[in-house]
Amino acid sequence: MTAALPHHLVWLRQDLRLADNTALAAAARDPSCRVSLVYLVTPRQWQAHDVAPVRLDLEWRQLQSLHADAGALGMRLVVLTCDDFAAAPATLSDWAAREGITALHANRQYEINEQARDRATETALTARNIPCHWHEDLCLMPPGSVLTGQRQPYTVFSPFKRNWLQQMAQRGVQLLPAPAPRSPEARQATIALPPRPAILDQGQTVPEALRHELWPAGEAAAHARLQAFTERDLDFYKRQRDLPTVSGTSTLSPYLAAGILSPRQCLAAAWQHQGALEGRLDVDTWISELIWRDFYKHILVAFPHVCRHRAFKRETDALAWRSDPALLAAWQEGRTGFPIVDAAQRQLLATGWMHNRLRMITAMFFTKDLFLDWRLGERHFMRHLVDGDLAANNGGWQWSASTGNDAAPYFRVFNPWLQGEKFDPDGDFIRRFVPELARCPTKALHDPKAPRPGYPRPIVDHASAKAHAVASFKALGLASSDDQTG
Repeated sequence: MTAALPHHLVWLRQDLRLADNTALAAAARDPSCRVSLVYLVTPRQWQAHDVAPVRLDLEWRQLQSLHADAGALGMRLVVLTCDDFAAAPATLSDWAAREGITALHANRQYEINEQARDRATETALTARNIPCHWHEDLCLMPPGSVLTGQRQPYTVFSPFKRNWLQQMAQRGVQLLPAPAPRSPEARQATIALPPRPAILDQGQTVPEALRHELWPAGEAAAHARLQAFTERDLDFYKRQRDLPTVSGTSTLSPYLAAGILSPRQCLAAAWQHQGALEGRLDVDTWISELIWRDFYKHILVAFPHVCRHRAFKRETDALAWRSDPALLAAWQEGRTGFPIVDAAQRQLLATGWMHNRLRMITAMFFTKDLFLDWRLGERHFMRHLVDGDLAANNGGWQWSASTGNDAAPYFRVFNPWLQGEKFDPDGDFIRRFVPELARCPTKALHDPKAPRPGYPRPIVDHASAKAHAVASFKALGLASSDDQTG
């Protein structure tokens, strides 16, 4: 009697791709091994974690693409449903036992809830004699690998980046190919995907046609976008990335968040483009954005209290943030009377994405001008961003709120009027997303005292709001320095 073939389970999470997938490559190394890919639908957990419907929609469409691509290789993709992470261990272990799974492979996730889920899953599978193999894949440099001379985690980006670059230059980037087709005896019949989960459409603000247009699914579409960016825009990235009316950013963040692209694939494309890890300012600036992504993941692991809705700078949890539902709603809906802020918020609601410069402007306005708790803004972003990612979103919000990892403390306060004038000088972006300002003279768009008929008056005075924010931070006894605006 021929021994049963090994049957490996690959648990897909933030790695919805075939190529350069560390866990999948390990599981499928032997073409004579059967491979099943499993994705868990967890509606209650998605709600608890404020996962945006537009992001879930992209993941579902990607699963449909992955279902076909995996099937062509003789692998099957199975979608299972359980309420939340607490139910995941039993769901996976029961299914694995029924299907004769001989080993589980998965790429690590670093958030505390995800780590607890994985530990419980390993316990459940081990009890059924199914070993678990956890792989590093989400970061270019795994958490814990970039440390100070005292073997401590970095808390400031610049020295972290220097160390990161030194190590990366030595190790290089190696991409893993997509798995080979299964041998005839290891091929499996595909299983139809279940109906589209209803939760994907609950609270959806981006029309279906626009989702397909802006965020097409499939690895081929993601790689086409990466190639177009490196060939057309990468050499101008430093000069154009802050201008929301220009196609100057990569818009690859949704594909990185869902794992349709790997960060290694992005770094390899940049490295190949300039022939070295460092060299040209524009390319170096984009690589820095990939390093920021690693940095915030490292912070998440080294300082897990940031996963628990706590400020990185613990002393800033004592700030008496203003409680004002009316101000919160005005900001969320894009009717603050500050054109660049409102345009940014309406872009988010309409498309599921916001330009990075605008994320900083609107988050700084939220925390310094409105003096509202950054956690409320962080949650709003997560509920609407197609690229929502806890580490990056939390890190960005705490940077803006002066509660996180930043060399410049609370005195940095953006002036939203100057920011609008600097980065949308002709008002094209503002007029696109705030149509009631379509005929407003350009000068009036950036002048706090100018009349703007049919548009709300500013809900706060920037100068007095800034003074209140700075005084509130100063009262905590935090280190101060010269004022910075911009």
